[in-house]
Amino acid sequence: MSVQLDQVKQRAGKMMRRLLWILLAAGLLFSIGYYMYRTYTISEGTRTGTLFKISKKGAMFKTYEGQLQVGSSSILTVQNTWDFSVKDEAIYQQAQQFDGKNIKVYYRQLIDAFPWQGDTDYIVYKVELIP
Repeated sequence: MSVQLDQVKQRAGKMMRRLLWILLAAGLLFSIGYYMYRTYTISEGTRTGTLFKISKKGAMFKTYEGQLQVGSSSILTVQNTWDFSVKDEAIYQQAQQFDGKNIKVYYRQLIDAFPWQGDTDYIVYKVELIP
């Protein structure tokens, strides 16, 4: 009787270890897939307009956020402003110098950006002054 009980315990231990490894592998695959989904670029492009706001903000994750006036009207409305995020501090410093000037920004639109990447899904990676 004790031999059978020991065999059952060994089989149960092997099954639990196998289940643990399977769950660990599944969790790792899910994490990799989720990370790839959240950082996948769905579009790239440029926008041109007047930079009227760039700041570092956030309660938990400090991110660089900006707004560009893309319309030709001098009145700011929701329809003619474009919100964007900047990940790199060097780009943020460069954009601060262009406050109130016409600029061209190069961006990538992510499916769903992580909170530490910015408030928006539009991540700016290059800024140029338009003469």
